[in-house]
Amino acid sequence: MKLSHSQAVVVMVAVALMWSIAGVVTRQLEHARSFEVTFWRSFFTAISLLVILPLWQGRGVFARMHWRSLAFWLSGLCWSVMFTAFMVALTLTSVANVLITLAIGPLLTALTARIFIGHRLPARTWVAIAVAGAGIAWMYGAQVELGQDAQRIGAMVALCVPVAGAIQWTIVQRCQAHGESIDLVPSVLVGAVISALVTLPLAFPMEATRTDIAWLALLGMVQLAIPCVLSVLCARVLKAPEVSLLALLEVVFGIALAWVGAGEAPGATVLTGGTLVIGALVVNELLGWKQRNA
Repeated sequence: MKLSHSQAVVVMVAVALMWSIAGVVTRQLEHARSFEVTFWRSFFTAISLLVILPLWQGRGVFARMHWRSLAFWLSGLCWSVMFTAFMVALTLTSVANVLITLAIGPLLTALTARIFIGHRLPARTWVAIAVAGAGIAWMYGAQVELGQDAQRIGAMVALCVPVAGAIQWTIVQRCQAHGESIDLVPSVLVGAVISALVTLPLAFPMEATRTDIAWLALLGMVQLAIPCVLSVLCARVLKAPEVSLLALLEVVFGIALAWVGAGEAPGATVLTGGTLVIGALVVNELLGWKQRNA
């Protein structure tokens, strides 16, 4: 499946919208909490990918998986951390807090790539990292002062997502740099399976209602499995800065949906810190884009 540039932009906007529904859907749950929420979403993600991957890459997709590759398993482990930490964080803190923390992912990826595979960072990226770090510190510091332990813990759990994401994308870049033809898309399935297996013992006693399970099935298929596949298709057409900027729409969509659909208005501290984080990322990506086009 080959997309044109304009089609890829539209699809990527749809991907960001699908990613953004996690917060508002989680607020609709009746009894499912924490690890049970994570288990069901990961379980339904794995089931969905078991159907989607053969349809997309053919029946031999599982036979072609690089089971003996360390990079393949590390990638799957990173996905499992992202799947687990994201949902646990949403049960502990606000949607806005989680999404803005996730927004520093591209900057953490750039920093991780600099440390582990020697990618040089321009001065603008170092400045962006410092500004984004100040924004996150502002958010976390305010929560400490207010004594919001659950909010602070949730924010720290959410931070595991961009850290794992940075490691994941650095693994991908390293494989490409060394000419290793490893398809890491199926590692998303491995991550979902690991997440489901790890959280299953922690999910008991199961308290989810049928309505909860229906909502979580929706998340597994529509919020994770389908957009993950579509984002890979978009990444083959769009440049990395374009993907990063369009992916930021998840933050905007997610906060708006939680505000309208669940009455969860973002606080002033979150908005201030979020402005620093997102502003730093947008300016960095736009300057980089302009330099490359020049």
